[in-house]
Amino acid sequence: MKISASIYSDKKRPLKEVILDLVAHQVDLLHVDCNDDLSVFEDIATIRTLCDLPIDLHIITTHPSKYMELLVKHPVEYVTFQYEDLQEEIIFPKEVVAKKGLAVITPTDVTVFEKYANFDFILIMATIPGQSGGVFDTYNFSKIRTFKKLFPSKSIHVDGGVNGEVSFILRNMGVSSSVSGSYLFNEPSIGQALMNLTKRNLESHFILKDFMVPIVESPVVYEKDLSFQSILKTIELGQLGFCLVLGNNQEFVGLISNADVRKALLRSLDNLNNIDVTTMINKVAIGIEENATVNDMLQLIKKQSFPVTYLPVWDKNKNAVGIVTFVNLIRGEI
Repeated sequence: MKISASIYSDKKRPLKEVILDLVAHQVDLLHVDCNDDLSVFEDIATIRTLCDLPIDLHIITTHPSKYMELLVKHPVEYVTFQYEDLQEEIIFPKEVVAKKGLAVITPTDVTVFEKYANFDFILIMATIPGQSGGVFDTYNFSKIRTFKKLFPSKSIHVDGGVNGEVSFILRNMGVSSSVSGSYLFNEPSIGQALMNLTKRNLESHFILKDFMVPIVESPVVYEKDLSFQSILKTIELGQLGFCLVLGNNQEFVGLISNADVRKALLRSLDNLNNIDVTTMINKVAIGIEENATVNDMLQLIKKQSFPVTYLPVWDKNKNAVGIVTFVNLIRGEI
């Protein structure tokens, strides 16, 4: 996941000093906020004389058309317009070659992206736009999952409340870029903040049920419906390489992975018509309680002698309530 540094969040230093500091720490993108102020392009021109880092421009305006000539004259790598303020449609001239995004605040449904489905990404504002130092609204975790289902080929960017822990969760969910402002500049150094955002998890404020994939969105086969066909269909539709097996009252029975299916087939090569599907169930699979913290989860994974790519999540009665997978995190780190 790329880190886009919000350059105006540092109120203490001149722009040139801020930019050179970010360049020295090899930040990925420079996030430039524009609250309907055309003079921001003067700063963009200055940045171009200082470095060649990609510029990530977020514009809040009622009339995007008045910015198009400036976007042609001062090309940027990413440009986003805020949806809620629009009083006209966003129409880019062909000369604007930037990747194009639509920004939405927390209450706005991500389905509004449909009108701009030719754009490259959505920017989810997880705090109040323009309010530095806000707390990430956990409702946006479900918005990210919904957007990925509706627009699987589009990228997701997030702005607001991104600290070390939120960054880990967003990376795990497959977010492409996150904007960091007050967190980046309020740490003892930009270098330490970037390390926290990209590698470490220092403390937990979120629990698993805040961001897990809920059971209604998880690949599930009920024990009473268990068959070779239902297992294969569920794993295929879930696209995660496994399915959960549950009892009639949502109690966790076990899970079946691609590897478990393969092993069962190998055991039954001489008589494939009589495969006992119950032998596929891994009834000792590790899982975790829904109120566990991110640190609890990482400590559990660290103790295992094998790579963990998914975790069932259950309540205190061991009834399944969701899953956490690490597929996106693995992809993002290679």
